[in-house]
Amino acid sequence: MIYRRFFKRFLDLLLAIFLFILLLLPLVIIALIVKLTSKEPILFIQERYGRNSRPFKLYKFRSMTDSAPQIANSKFTDIQNYITPVGMFIRKTSLDELPQLWNIIKGDMSFIGPRPLAITDIKVIKLRKQNGGDSVLPGISGLAQVNDRNKLTDVDKASYDGKYAANVSFHVDVLLTIKTVFSVLKRDGVFKETLISSSKSEKNNEV
Repeated sequence: MIYRRFFKRFLDLLLAIFLFILLLLPLVIIALIVKLTSKEPILFIQERYGRNSRPFKLYKFRSMTDSAPQIANSKFTDIQNYITPVGMFIRKTSLDELPQLWNIIKGDMSFIGPRPLAITDIKVIKLRKQNGGDSVLPGISGLAQVNDRNKLTDVDKASYDGKYAANVSFHVDVLLTIKTVFSVLKRDGVFKETLISSSKSEKNNEV
């Protein structure tokens, strides 16, 4: 209980400030690359829903064009048409998530917790309210993200989020952090396999 109420936030703030300073140069370099390869703004800023389903502004490096429809990743059938030149790389390596260090410093987010969702995922948002999954700060990574990420159904995502919220502990957060590192290195589950295969199929048909 002490970890959930006080120590978790203290560790988040301490680590986020440290990483923000340490990664300041890489952050600037990535920002310049995004700017040089796209006409759109460097940052993608979107309203997301966090603790107690309250909205806040989430920051990411832009990986998709402004013309991309505002729908969940799982709904895309032609995502390749909306990805910027470096978009797929920074998404697969999760470099697009780095600006969320500022969200953590501000107190909007944690390193580990349910992913903050947009209104396009309203079903999961409602399910979280029912099972208590929105009772904790949202995170850069969480239980659902290390269990196939975007391949999960809405019900599965909400279920994982509810389980995490009910079992927050230092031990669980450490385990999820380690699993997140391996998940990022393996680049698993960033997009549904059907999206990738569909995009490849469309490309082949155009040749």
